[in-house]
Amino acid sequence: MIILQKIVSSFILLLPILADDFGGFGPDDPLRGFEFGAVTDSKLENETDISPIGLKDIVIVVRSQHNAFHVRRAKSLRQTLEEQAEMMGEKDHLELKMMHEDWAPFGAWTILPIINRIVEDYGDNKRWIFFCEDETTIKLSGLVQVLNKYDERQEMFLGHAIQDKQPAIIHHFAFHQDPSQFSFPDFAAGWALSVQLLNRMGKRLQAEPPSSDFTIDVQHEVAMFIRDEGRGTLLTDVPEFCTSEPMDKQECVTSLKTGGPDCGEPLSVDQIFFAVKTTKKYHEDRVPIVQKTVGKHAKHIVYYSETEDPSIPTENIGVPNTERGHCAKLEAIINRSVTDPRAANKPWLVILDDDTIMSVPRLQKLLACYDSKEPTLLGERYGYGLTGGFGYEYITGGGSMILSRTGIEALLSSGCSCWEPDSPDDMWLGNCFRRLGVPLTHSSAFHQAKPNEYVPSLLEHQTPVSFHKHHDLDPLSVYEEYLS
Repeated sequence: MIILQKIVSSFILLLPILADDFGGFGPDDPLRGFEFGAVTDSKLENETDISPIGLKDIVIVVRSQHNAFHVRRAKSLRQTLEEQAEMMGEKDHLELKMMHEDWAPFGAWTILPIINRIVEDYGDNKRWIFFCEDETTIKLSGLVQVLNKYDERQEMFLGHAIQDKQPAIIHHFAFHQDPSQFSFPDFAAGWALSVQLLNRMGKRLQAEPPSSDFTIDVQHEVAMFIRDEGRGTLLTDVPEFCTSEPMDKQECVTSLKTGGPDCGEPLSVDQIFFAVKTTKKYHEDRVPIVQKTVGKHAKHIVYYSETEDPSIPTENIGVPNTERGHCAKLEAIINRSVTDPRAANKPWLVILDDDTIMSVPRLQKLLACYDSKEPTLLGERYGYGLTGGFGYEYITGGGSMILSRTGIEALLSSGCSCWEPDSPDDMWLGNCFRRLGVPLTHSSAFHQAKPNEYVPSLLEHQTPVSFHKHHDLDPLSVYEEYLS
């Protein structure tokens, strides 16, 4: 028995060396099943010298938002975590940071702009940084137990691992030969960085500021940055970080309530004006799809084109069609929403493309959570130039752009106008709101791309409101399968 114990001990000590020699363990490598504890590096202290992780060693960072509905969700999450910490006898040790608060710079939701601020505050006095969404449910004592399974002295990147099923345009077709080889975290389940990895990221960001102009899918882009062209750290899948309903799985320390937010009675469709951007060449193929989906639920809807077509009918918005950008058309629609009595008294303006596939009943349910008296631009949020510390965020037009009446009034009073008639309309609008100092509101229910561009497990817990594009699919089938 003594000899056998010595053999096993020697093998465990060799595992990190083997991992280094062969480039690290792949996501499906059976050696990943071993828990190394403190013996992952022979240069580290003996495991008996490692003190257990406690709440005092963890910082929780919530990707909260400035909109009143999301602030309420963030406050609810804070209260729940404070109650749990008090039950653990560690309320004074709870370190909780919210991104809608003053400490976080503009663009904090893209993660990289706040790394060095977190390094400065916690790089030498904490052991783990745990990130989550304002919708994430956390079992605090369980989170502490899970983090104790991993050696924070290593550069550790933990999360609920997901993979693309096929090359995705939203990920720039990364790993196109086999997208499943790369794992990235589902942010809704929560994810964690050891302080060792955090500090290395901080040094790299100081030496090599990110070069990417666009932020599209933050969870994938952060994982790619951490991977660092194969020189960095790969994601370790944590089974206890979950996106299932609370209590569905006993081992889960994080979870989600599925079905989207429940804010009571859905908003009346009479409160919403739908503006569809179209052009003559799509009157016969795209517009009928919108009529069969959005049109059958919308009470107030107008199809804006450069020509009048009484068979639909379309209305001439007074702006020539452009092959791209469509900024002048969007600006004209927003201006008309103030002067047209059909739209002027509606609290919400929904602007969608003629190839946007949308569920109006789900939109009504979602809009019940928001106050039209608050300046709001809602949809799927992208960013331009944010990771470099400048730029602006914008709501992608393909998934639809939702403007509150107060938001429209603020926009028009600012005098913000298109750069060029064919400038990207959604980017122009986002830049205007940046100049106004009004943060945009993101919802994962809106999608700029087709369903097959997204990981299926993400869509399962998102309750989608919209998708975009008719190319290579049957839009009515998409509507029936994903939006009905």
